[in-house]
Amino acid sequence: MRKILQRKPKAATAPMVPAWHPNFRDYERLPDVKVVRTAFLVNGAAIVVMTALLLWVAFNEYHLRDLRSRIEAWDAQIHRNRVASARAVALYKKFQTDEARLREIDAFVKSKPAFSPLMLRLGATLPATMALDAVTWRDGSLSLRGTVRGSPDAASGYASAYVERLRTDAELGPLFESVTLTSVARHAVTGRLLVEIVLAGKGTSKPVAKK
Repeated sequence: MRKILQRKPKAATAPMVPAWHPNFRDYERLPDVKVVRTAFLVNGAAIVVMTALLLWVAFNEYHLRDLRSRIEAWDAQIHRNRVASARAVALYKKFQTDEARLREIDAFVKSKPAFSPLMLRLGATLPATMALDAVTWRDGSLSLRGTVRGSPDAASGYASAYVERLRTDAELGPLFESVTLTSVARHAVTGRLLVEIVLAGKGTSKPVAKK
């Protein structure tokens, strides 16, 4: 009785017939109805790539700016060091010049014999027939001007003998390069012989005898 009263579903009773019109839908042109659209994914990926590129460019720009700052600091340090180095080189050259002058002065002082012992030795070697009128030290040479007593021939011999004695003297000889009788003249009033003897120092040129 229950089976007779139970109604059958319409789907079961409806006959399977084809659609009444053809399907003209173009699925390629239909909008994307996916939950997460493909365009969104593409745009998101592009944004991520652009952000990464901007970060990379910003990092490189910061690195370049820091490098420029360091280079400027190094250039400034090099400039300061160059100025200090130039001053040091100038001071060193000045020191070399002053040192050379001091060495020359020291060499001159060392080469110049002590005047007091020199005068004592000259007095010891001076013959009784001769008197010194002037002693001059100039340009590393010692000039003796004196008067010789005696006849003209004897006075000339006395002067020559004194020159030879100065050359061979154990103390005076090593101090001078040469001993030269540079001038011989007769005094107009006294008639005595006036002579000039030059003892040339080491490293100086030999004096020329005056005529």
